Amino acid sequence: MFYEKLDWRYATKAMDPTKPVPEEKIERILEAIRMAPTSSGLQPFQILLVTDPALRARIAPVAWNQKQIVDGSALLVFAAWDNYTEARIDAFVDLTASLRGGLTDALKGYYDNLKATYLPRDAHVNHEHAARQAYIALGFALMAAAEEGVDATPMEGFDPAAVDEILGLGDLGLKSVLLLPLGYRDAEKDWLHGRAKVRKSRADLVIERR
Repeated sequence: MFYEKLDWRYATKAMDPTKPVPEEKIERILEAIRMAPTSSGLQPFQILLVTDPALRARIAPVAWNQKQIVDGSALLVFAAWDNYTEARIDAFVDLTASLRGGLTDALKGYYDNLKATYLPRDAHVNHEHAARQAYIALGFALMAAAEEGVDATPMEGFDPAAVDEILGLGDLGLKSVLLLPLGYRDAEKDWLHGRAKVRKSRADLVIERR
């Protein structure tokens, strides 16, 4: 059940390095990310799938030495575009046209208007907008992981510039915004395992205007 999976998952604090996540489960999590909605459909980010233990060991020290990075079997790095560019938007228009039977005036007009809005903006503003789209995809990744019975720990606690340098993201026009280790919980070592999930009540969370 979907809601049982919501209750099952938590930000796992200790992962078992002896239990690798099967490749097919990782691929299904990546597919959920690929299918996530984004503003204007642009998907202005990329996912780096890091399984190399040595590379993950280099990343851990610039992420507060969070052990899930090395004890999990895979690390997903969500890296957002550093800016919106005409070439990037045009590439999406071309993809859309190829999948929907050609370039229409409506399609071209929509994305021409989008370029008129995005391209003059400051690069920092555009990167922040792209990063928010990555957060939408993160939600899909977390639920896909739960559906697969895989533990996942979303992380903002890292030095993005250092991760960018380690992974060569600057050359790709990308900036890291989120880390997501995937693995299996080590119940004996995880202080959070088995504890009640703490969330606001509906009454405290939801403000109704009927």
